[in-house]
Amino acid sequence: MITVYSEEHRLRNARTELHGGQLVPPHECPERAQYVLDRVSAVGLGEIVAPTRYGLEPVLRVHDRGFVEFLEHAAAEWAAAGNRGEAIPDCWPARRMAQRRPNSIAGKLGYYAMAGETSITPGTWEAARAAADAALTGAERLQGGARAAFALCRPPGHHAARDLYGGYCFLNNAAIAAQSLRDRGAARVAILDVDFHHGNGTQDIFYERDDVLFVSLHGEPAEAFPYFSGYADETGAGAGTGFNLNLPLPRATGFDAWRAALAGGLKRIRSFAPEALVVSLGVDTFAGDPISFFRLQSADFASYGGMIAACRVPTLFVLEGGYAVAEVGVNVVNVLTGFEQA
Repeated sequence: MITVYSEEHRLRNARTELHGGQLVPPHECPERAQYVLDRVSAVGLGEIVAPTRYGLEPVLRVHDRGFVEFLEHAAAEWAAAGNRGEAIPDCWPARRMAQRRPNSIAGKLGYYAMAGETSITPGTWEAARAAADAALTGAERLQGGARAAFALCRPPGHHAARDLYGGYCFLNNAAIAAQSLRDRGAARVAILDVDFHHGNGTQDIFYERDDVLFVSLHGEPAEAFPYFSGYADETGAGAGTGFNLNLPLPRATGFDAWRAALAGGLKRIRSFAPEALVVSLGVDTFAGDPISFFRLQSADFASYGGMIAACRVPTLFVLEGGYAVAEVGVNVVNVLTGFEQA
């Protein structure tokens, strides 16, 4: 299996995250990608390649142009306004307030942010662009006949909606790849999100469409970030009704219950008969993850990689979360080797 990786991810090296009432070093850090890359090399998973540059056109197929322009210039605007720390929003257009984009960078941060933990720093835009290119490169390999590919994306993407960032995400790598597969001729594409946190951004992008099926296993949103998305009764709207399947699970869910939910999600994917499958591969379902509450063990990741392979669909794995940093490489690559060996 090919791995697509860019050193430009290191340009996203934030120092600030709002967590537990404190400003702490971010859980989403450059070391995550390095551990995964090291493990890919150690097991001999396959060739490691740099992404192709695709420009902004594929990004703008799923993201609002004004939002993309904001991301590109936010760090510079923040510094030009005289701010010395990293860019973090402190005001949002909450219920019954005007939903208008302000001119001030402080206001624009709140307008485009879905959460306040994620700072924007110099290098964030460049890293996000490179991550999207990695996903697009993996999608192109599938279109060329590959059985599978792995986009080692950092920063992650599944919380990024059409015009919102947050949850460590800026551009939705999985959604950009799925749309690219559609644009290149795939009549139907499925997205399977196995990250602990609901992929609210991916759901937002495809919620009213019947050509892209979204299936997500995640922590019960009444108890877990992003809190306001991921309930079982969110099934799609308009033409997309019935093409959004959320499978929320409670605290302390172990592999038996998680595997049963995955089996249900994969059954729905098979009935959809996609021509390609994009997997938002977050491994923060691991028992040792510091910001999650499932109980999967490292061996379980290899097991469910084999379950995904049984769908017999060309599959692009796109890296999302996983914050037990020392174990992230083993857990991610276990999924990929489980898939390869099935």
